[in-house]
Amino acid sequence: MAQDYYQILGVDKGSSAEELKKAYYKLAKEYHPDRKPGDKEAEKKFKEISSAYEILSDPQKRAAYDQYGEAAFQQGGGNQNHGFHHGFHASGGFGDIFEEMFNMFNGGQRQTKGDIRQRGNDVRFDMVIDLDEAFKGASKDLRFSCHTKCGSCSGSGSLDGKAPSSCSQCGGSGRMRVQQGFFIIEQTCGACGGAGLKVTNPCGGCAGTGRTYQPKSLNVKIPSGVYDGIRVKIAGEGESGLRGGHSGDLYVHIAVRPHKIFRRQENDLLCDIPIPMTTAILGGTVEVPTIDGQPHSMNIPAGIQSGHVIHIKDKGMTVLNNPVKRGEMLVELAIETPINLTPRQQEIMKEFAEISENHSNSPRSSGFFGRMKDFFQGRRA
Repeated sequence: MAQDYYQILGVDKGSSAEELKKAYYKLAKEYHPDRKPGDKEAEKKFKEISSAYEILSDPQKRAAYDQYGEAAFQQGGGNQNHGFHHGFHASGGFGDIFEEMFNMFNGGQRQTKGDIRQRGNDVRFDMVIDLDEAFKGASKDLRFSCHTKCGSCSGSGSLDGKAPSSCSQCGGSGRMRVQQGFFIIEQTCGACGGAGLKVTNPCGGCAGTGRTYQPKSLNVKIPSGVYDGIRVKIAGEGESGLRGGHSGDLYVHIAVRPHKIFRRQENDLLCDIPIPMTTAILGGTVEVPTIDGQPHSMNIPAGIQSGHVIHIKDKGMTVLNNPVKRGEMLVELAIETPINLTPRQQEIMKEFAEISENHSNSPRSSGFFGRMKDFFQGRRA
């Protein structure tokens, strides 16, 4: 009984080539014998799917099938000039199906047939800098090892500079077919890597790859305002490509060391500054450090409380990609209680305590003790 190839793949007759391909890969993944070993029904279904896709994926075969049906591929039937055959063909093993699906849906890179060049890998370099360098920006000398362009052949891989010739192993197709039972396994040619071409007279310095592994030095400019965990890309400074291919990129991953004084919060800088109790009571002026190295004179209003935060504009970090703009510096005050008082100091403090028993000069204490009094009265009631 004749079978409908469109029905086997679960698509309409007007489906596009892309829709056919997606339907085939979905079914091939489900029924592939490698996934269901020993399942005769799955094996039979897989053969039907593959046969249907072999016909419908080829524009000429599809046109003949649409006109004559299966008779177009049988001896003595339909239009004999097509020369098509009806049989089973598996395009690679189960792993190859996943490989092709990856390339179709995820943009996986695969070497282009007829081009022996390959892009080099990207390189990661981890760098640790100080907060001061993150604030100002820095110029850093990097030294690492990677594949770099061969000096003997200028990266071509060919000793005499001649163009590559067709690969003798695959005849220039870039693919090799191997018969395994009723499977025909198609794989990338190992001799040419799928390019279909080979360097006939490879350079001895790089064995025809066009690159050698050696140390590389590079000066990198770190922009001001970078933060911990940022990644800076330097285009074209990664590994050199194979046989003249484009170089990869260099990615510098930056970590910022903790600072002795400042803590960063986005573009603001936080710091804790101790002040004498007398300054907190009477008010005054204190000098505080800044990230740019210039001390800043800060006014302390009389009666300031411990934990109060004073905002100082334009004394924080520089903003990445906008170096003229800066964040704030947030100064949290910590009021110090004096220790090791002299007898005269103790006398003064006792006198101060005696005249301050009603807490009228201590708003936080007055409020707290008032709430405490109400609390105990409520419990007694």
